[in-house]
Amino acid sequence: MKKATALLAVLSLTVCSLMGCAQSTATTTQPAAAETPSTEIIVFAAASMTETLEQIVKEYEAANPGIRITCNLDSSGTLKTQIEEGADCDIFISAAPKQMDQLDITAGDEKNPDGLDFIDHDTRIDILENKVVLAIPDDNPKNINSYDDLVKGLKDKSILMAMGNEDVPVGQYTQKILAFYELDESELAKNGVITYGSNVKEVTTQIKEAAVDCGIIYSTDAYSAGLKSVDTATPEMCGQVIYPAAVLKGSKHADEAKAFLDHLTGDESSRIFESVGFTCIK
Repeated sequence: MKKATALLAVLSLTVCSLMGCAQSTATTTQPAAAETPSTEIIVFAAASMTETLEQIVKEYEAANPGIRITCNLDSSGTLKTQIEEGADCDIFISAAPKQMDQLDITAGDEKNPDGLDFIDHDTRIDILENKVVLAIPDDNPKNINSYDDLVKGLKDKSILMAMGNEDVPVGQYTQKILAFYELDESELAKNGVITYGSNVKEVTTQIKEAAVDCGIIYSTDAYSAGLKSVDTATPEMCGQVIYPAAVLKGSKHADEAKAFLDHLTGDESSRIFESVGFTCIK
């Protein structure tokens, strides 16, 4: 009888001990902290903004932990086509008004012949101005020092120049420069004195790698690539290089997109843009 009583006492202590451990474990285990939900803002921007946008986005995300910004950087013509085909996009920044106008119903039939209606016109603003420059490789093999030297070399077929495709803003500015000097682009292409790039970064790379004797790009791209600019086109030669920006009507996060667009015109962003040669439009 005493043995049975002792055995029962031991079993009781064991059960209590186990229950105590279970209770202790349940008490000390804490639920995992919930992750902060993020809102993704998709920005389609001209390739010439690559370096500046990367820095601006990094700083903005650090100050706004609930926001994640994804940038699609390419030629404005390519981006315009992607938007037209239904790609997700919250903000569009073009390197020329032309591509923005083609998506903005308020631009009118002449500028928007297809009647495309993608832009929230109330958010549209001009944020930056750039310059179109003649850039050369480090060793400047053909001693090109001005647009006049460029014209002479193209005429006598002694140089090879890189330019953007016709659907790329930097290519369209270059076409205006050629027309200013009364040069026939198709004839130049036939003579083998020009090569093309699908965006300004491709043109810049051709110059940087000395695959060509010179090229026409933006001053900001020349700066970022460490290239020397030997001449700058005047407004009479190619017009002003204006970058418009707008939130799209189909934005899934319009309020957050507008907030980031406001940030792009603020002092912090202006400092970054101006550091590489952009002029901020206030």
